[in-house]
Amino acid sequence: MNELDGYDIEDLKAGMSATFAKTITEADIVLFTSASGDNNAIHINEEFAQTTQFRGRIAHGMLTASVISAAIAGRLPGPGTVYLGQTLRFRAPVRPGDTVHATVTVKELMPEKRRVSLTTVCTVWPARS
Repeated sequence: MNELDGYDIEDLKAGMSATFAKTITEADIVLFTSASGDNNAIHINEEFAQTTQFRGRIAHGMLTASVISAAIAGRLPGPGTVYLGQTLRFRAPVRPGDTVHATVTVKELMPEKRRVSLTTVCTVWPARS
């Protein structure tokens, strides 16, 4: 892997994988709220969030999904990669203090287009009380 440009397409193989982990902090939520304009009370108001099905505040879905982008840009294929698209499915909430682990795996190589198809899986490790 080239530190500045990531892996060259010729160096990638189906099955290669890498993981990036990020603990979602209060600051992340506040900054994402500001950057995105998404000020939904479920993210920023504990009193309101307690009345919802989640029984407490949760991080923005797109904030937690951004951990996937970090895995792609920083690990595999790495710097220089352009993220073209993805379908997301959120299965559980991420709460402040939880750690999201995004694992990306090379599924298919399309060398003629200089593209790679990846599978992604995120797991959440709850914050310790």
